[in-house]
Amino acid sequence: MEDTMTSTLIYVGVRSSTPPTEMSWRAQLDRAEEVVGTAAAEGGGKVEEEELEDLVEKGRAWVLALAAAVVAAARRFFDWVVSGDWMSWWPFWRPDRRLQRLIDDADANPADPAKQSALLHELNKFSPEDVIKRFEQRSHAVDSRGVAEYLRALILTNGIADYLPDEQSGRSASLPALLQELKQRVSGNEDKPFMNPGISEKQPLHVVMVDPKATGRSTRFAQEIFSTVLFTIAVGLMWVMGAAALQKYIGSLGGIGASGVGSSSSYSPKELNKDIMPEKNVKTFKDVKGCDDAKKELEEVVEYLKNPSKFTRLGGKLPKGILLTGSPGTGKTLLAKAIAGEAGVPFFYRAGSEFEEMFVGVGARRVRSLFQAAKKKAPCIVFIDEIDAVGSTRKQWEGHTKKTLHQLLVEMDGFEQNEGIIVMAATNLPDILDPALTRPGRFDRHIVVPNPDVRGRQEILELYLQDKPVSSDVDVNAIARSTPGFNGADLANLVNIAAIKAAVEGADKLTAAQLEFAKDRIIMGTERKSIGHAIVALNTQGAHPIHKATILPRGSALGMVTQLPSQDETSISKKQLLARLDVCMGGRVAEELIFGEDNVTTGARNDLHTATELAQYMVSNCGMSDAIGPVHVKERPSVEMQSRIDAEVVKLLREAYGRVKRLLKKHEKQLHALANALLERETLTADEINKVVHPYQEEPQLSFQEEDFALT
Repeated sequence: MEDTMTSTLIYVGVRSSTPPTEMSWRAQLDRAEEVVGTAAAEGGGKVEEEELEDLVEKGRAWVLALAAAVVAAARRFFDWVVSGDWMSWWPFWRPDRRLQRLIDDADANPADPAKQSALLHELNKFSPEDVIKRFEQRSHAVDSRGVAEYLRALILTNGIADYLPDEQSGRSASLPALLQELKQRVSGNEDKPFMNPGISEKQPLHVVMVDPKATGRSTRFAQEIFSTVLFTIAVGLMWVMGAAALQKYIGSLGGIGASGVGSSSSYSPKELNKDIMPEKNVKTFKDVKGCDDAKKELEEVVEYLKNPSKFTRLGGKLPKGILLTGSPGTGKTLLAKAIAGEAGVPFFYRAGSEFEEMFVGVGARRVRSLFQAAKKKAPCIVFIDEIDAVGSTRKQWEGHTKKTLHQLLVEMDGFEQNEGIIVMAATNLPDILDPALTRPGRFDRHIVVPNPDVRGRQEILELYLQDKPVSSDVDVNAIARSTPGFNGADLANLVNIAAIKAAVEGADKLTAAQLEFAKDRIIMGTERKSIGHAIVALNTQGAHPIHKATILPRGSALGMVTQLPSQDETSISKKQLLARLDVCMGGRVAEELIFGEDNVTTGARNDLHTATELAQYMVSNCGMSDAIGPVHVKERPSVEMQSRIDAEVVKLLREAYGRVKRLLKKHEKQLHALANALLERETLTADEINKVVHPYQEEPQLSFQEEDFALT
C-alpha cells in the first residue's frame, strides 16, 4: 500500500504544473504521511478516491517544484560527469556506449534523417569536428535539425570564419554559397556537389581507406602461405643450381674436385716416367748444345746422384738447390729435361704458375704435396720452372703468394732437413727473386745460361739440321757467323722457317737461299733505312760490315741495310759507338742531299730514335763525355745534371750529323751508283755492294776481315 501511494504521489507530481496556493508544502507533506500511515495501520484498506484527489490538488504545486529541481540538478550532474574526462580511466566507465549505439543505428539506416540528426546532436557534445566530417561526406540523409547541428559544429570549431570575408587576404564572403548548398541538401537536390570538394585546402576531397585486415582474412592468409612456399622453392632451386655450377667450375679447374680437396689430382706432383715416354722425347746431355759451362756443372750433379760415395768420401755434400738463370730461349728448361733423362733417380717437376689458383692456401698445399712425394723417393730431383711466379719479393698486398713462398722456404731449408732432394729452378728474372730464396742453403749454385757463341751456334744448327735433308751449298759455319746474338730458340726458329719455305716451294732439300731467307726474316725488323746507311758504313772506321741491302718490303719495313759483326762482341769501343751514330744519321742526310731540306720524309724517325738512345747511353751510362766525365748517372738525376746530359746528347748528335753530311758529299757518286743497282736488282749482298762502289773509291777498300781485325 505504501509503494502504491508513493508511485501515485510521484505520478501526480510529474503531471502537475500548478504552483501551491492553500497549504504550505511542509503541511501538505505531513498530511500525506498521516494518510499513508493510517492506511498502513488499517492493514491495507483502500484510501478513498475523494480524499486522494484532495491531497493531490493541495500538494501538486510543491511536489512539482521539488521534482523539477531534482531533475534539473540530476541532469546537470549527469552532463558534467559525461562531459568530463576524470572518470574515463575507470574500467567500468563507458561514456561512449550510447554514442556508439547511435552511430550503429545511423550507419544501419543512412536514409533516416531523424537518426542522423540524433547522432549529430549527441556527437556535437564530444567532437564537433567529427560532426563536420560526417556531414560533409554526403553519405547520409539530413534534415533541418542535421543542418542546424552542422552549423553549430562550425561555430564551435570556428570553422564558420572560413566563410566570412577577410580584408587582409582579400577573400570574399562565401557564407551565402554555403547556405545555398545546405538548402539544396535539405531539399534533396544534389545535382551540384556539396561544397565542391577538392577545389581548395578549405574544401578537401575526403578519401576513405579500407583496412585490408578487416576483410578477406582467410583469402589473404592463403595468398601469403602460397607466396611463402613459392619463394622458398625458388630460392632452393637457385641455391641447388648455383652449387652445381660452382662444383662444375671447380672441377674444370682441376684444383678441387667433388671427392675433396686432398684427393684432387692437381695436388699430386708430376713425376717424369722415362719408361712410358717416346724415345725422341727423352733428352740427354747430348741434345744440349751451346752452353758447355752450364752443362758441365750439371753433369757433376748427375754424377753425384749416380755415385755419391765418390764425393762424400772427402766430406763433400750434395747441393740443395741449383738456380738456372739467363735470357729467354737459352735452354734452361732443356737442361732440366736433360738431367731428367740422364739421372737415374726420380724427377718431379712443376711450373711456378701451377701452384697458385683462386683459392687461398692452394699453393702452400701443393708445395707440401710435392715435397712429401719427393721425400718418399729420395734421392730425387725437384724442378720448378719459372720460379719467379711464386718466388718474387714478398709484397704486403699478396698474402696468398707469401704463404706459398714461405712454405717453399721451409721445405727447402727448414727445421726438418730434406736429405737427398735436389731442388732445381729456372728463371729469366733473377733480380726479382726473394733474397731468402736465393741464399746459400737453399739455392747453393747459380748457373747462368748465356747466349751461345759462334761455335755453340754452329753446334745447335748442326743438331737441328741433322734430321733434315740439306743441300750441299749450305755453309753452317757461315750461317753461325752471320747470326750473332741468336739463342737456341732463334736458331730452331730459323731452321723451321727455312723448312716451311722449302715445303712451300716444293724443294726436296733445304738450300742456302732458304736459310738466308729465314735469317733475313728474323733479323730485319721494323726499321726503315736508306742506302745512305750503306755508304756511311762502308766509309766509316768502326762500323760493322754490311751484310745485305734491300729495298724489298719486310713486314712494315720498306727496305733496310743490315750489318752484322763477323764475331761475337763482349764490349764495344767508343769508336764503334760513334760509328753507329754516323750510320743512323746516314738515312736522313742522304734524303736531304738528294731531295733537299724541304723534302725529307719521316722514314728516318726510327734512326733518330736509335741515335738519341745511343747517345744517351754513352753519356749517362758509359761516361763517354768530356763535359759530364766518367760518371754513371742515376735514373732520376737532378734538374741541373739532366740539362747538362741533354746538352751533351745534342752535341754528339750534331757532330755525327756533320760528319755524315761531309762524308756523303764526298762519296755522292757511290750513293747514286748503289741506289741504281738496288733499283735494278732489289737486293744486294756484301760482295755485290763492294763491286758496285769499287770503281768510285778513291783509295783501296779494306776487306771485311781486315776491317774487323782493325776494329778489334
